[in-house]
Amino acid sequence: MKTSDFDFTFPEELIAYTPRPRGESRMLVVDKAGDAGPVTSLTRRLIDYLSPGDALVLNDTRVLRARLLSTLPSGARVEALLLKPLPGPTARWEAMVKPGKRFRAGEQIAFSPELVATVETVREDGTRVLAFGLDPAGFHRALEAVGHVPLPPYIKRSAESSDVDAYQSVFATHPGSVAAPTASLHLSEAMLADLRAQGVHILMLTLHVGAGTFKPVQSEDLDGHVMHSEAYVLPAETAAALNAVRTAGGRVWAVGTTVARVLETRATGSGTEAFTAGAGETDIFIRPGYAWKGVDGLLTNFHWPKSTLFMLVCSLLGAERAKRIYGRAFAERFRLFSYGDAMLIR
Repeated sequence: MKTSDFDFTFPEELIAYTPRPRGESRMLVVDKAGDAGPVTSLTRRLIDYLSPGDALVLNDTRVLRARLLSTLPSGARVEALLLKPLPGPTARWEAMVKPGKRFRAGEQIAFSPELVATVETVREDGTRVLAFGLDPAGFHRALEAVGHVPLPPYIKRSAESSDVDAYQSVFATHPGSVAAPTASLHLSEAMLADLRAQGVHILMLTLHVGAGTFKPVQSEDLDGHVMHSEAYVLPAETAAALNAVRTAGGRVWAVGTTVARVLETRATGSGTEAFTAGAGETDIFIRPGYAWKGVDGLLTNFHWPKSTLFMLVCSLLGAERAKRIYGRAFAERFRLFSYGDAMLIR
């Protein structure tokens, strides 16, 4: 397979720069099997497509205020985007720093009196390792005080106060992501309460979304692409509940590609023990030809051409059919990407 097999054009005016209220985005409902035409609905009608005894699996990661700004005595503006935490007793992060040339190893950047970064290493790709000298709890407090919401780079505006809540799921718990698992943004507390009342099991796992989620596929041959890795946890209680759902004949629905990647990473068993609990990093690359083991249905947003996320969708629908379905969504003026509309693949 070639990267160009997953290319398409889209109307740029359909990029969503602001969110709709939770539950009010449009949702294109697509069957995996057959050529039945998609059905247009709303995300608050997700409940119509799930049955009692099904499992809806959510990613409870919390987005960090990972964009940091500072001003040098000269008046020059400095920006750092935190990319990935690194091991150690104190906070150390891989980061992109602009203007990078001004910050060599050993130099410091003060984002606040409490949040001062020392450039520990300059890597070959231009990223920096920043050491903050704070324990994790102190670092997160300081980051929440001065950091900014890391909106995706294609949203051509500065983050506003409304983005603090809008770019965070209502069930976000464990801090660690530098981008939102955006399918989660469609769900409101009222929607989840209605699903629970209908007998749907609401289950949690954690995958911390890294900046690699925006990394383009740079090789034309897919076998040459190095997939980014992301830290995850599938708790024992979630694995046990998923196995019980499967045993009882229920379906497993993933909210977002992040959840799908964790479930497929941990669907290593068989029979009534299909899912195994665990934690680690996953670099699973799901593309056409992949044999799905753990996920029966997927709620996801619309994705960029030639992205690994679109390739994941194509593994469920086929590349040509997926592009036809996207074409219909464009014709019907569905909104695209992180703050955009949704697709339910069942």
